[in-house]
Amino acid sequence: MRITKLGHACVRIEHEGTTVVLDPGGFTDPDAVDGVDAVLVTHEHADHYAAGSLRRAEAPVHTIEGVAAHVREDAPDLVDRLHVVSPGERFEVGAVSVRAVGELHAVIHPELPRIANCGYVLEAGGTSVYHPGDALTGPGQDVDVLLLPVSAPWLRVAEAVDFAREVGARRNLAIHDRIYSDVGLGVVGGHLERFLEPRGQAYTRLADGEDL
Repeated sequence: MRITKLGHACVRIEHEGTTVVLDPGGFTDPDAVDGVDAVLVTHEHADHYAAGSLRRAEAPVHTIEGVAAHVREDAPDLVDRLHVVSPGERFEVGAVSVRAVGELHAVIHPELPRIANCGYVLEAGGTSVYHPGDALTGPGQDVDVLLLPVSAPWLRVAEAVDFAREVGARRNLAIHDRIYSDVGLGVVGGHLERFLEPRGQAYTRLADGEDL
């Protein structure tokens, strides 16, 4: 399995001729979706969902009803490619098996309503990867790679550390990293390395376009 970090929360996963991209939102270059077999979207926020990217993909779009409602309004020409998923649902995209996880976005502020959010566990070739979207909901299983949010209005460093510990993945790849400056991300990365690596959990932040 090849995992490529793209802009912000967008990750591209390839295995045996199947390519899946997750959350190609407004902080991600539109070409992130070129040639993919499917797009997965975790929730409706603009840094994760962009109608223009979905239109460019020319591939099935798997997402929750909250996002599907926006697609019907913003890009009705894409409705025929929509596949609405529910928590716990499993489906296949070529050589990649996918399971939907969780129901709600993390709390941004108690006075703001929580929107729906769906993470995804992807498995292929004996490797499992978890993208939680904007939530700190565990995958409900052991995974090899956690795509770990590291900067967000709803996230403290301590929460990122505890979430990574709870999931227990041996590899933790930073995502959701366009909110902080490079200096801030360096501080966050230092804490994550300090707390995770003694437990045998590696932490990595890749530049856009780099892969594992």
